Amino acid sequence: MSAQRKEQPVIRVKRSELPLSCPRPEDEVWNMHPRVYLPLEKEKRCECPYCGAVYQLSDS
Repeated sequence: MSAQRKEQPVIRVKRSELPLSCPRPEDEVWNMHPRVYLPLEKEKRCECPYCGAVYQLSDS
């Protein structure tokens, strides 16, 4: 039996919300892991190394 990672929903982020950190201050579990800043401007799509949350830069 192989462990499969659960697919995370993509969290869309506007440019006005940058710089992006995970967890975000408005997240219900904002203290679940250390804050990490993700290079969303450069990558356009990033995954948090702690919780696996997937963020994508929104065009609008």
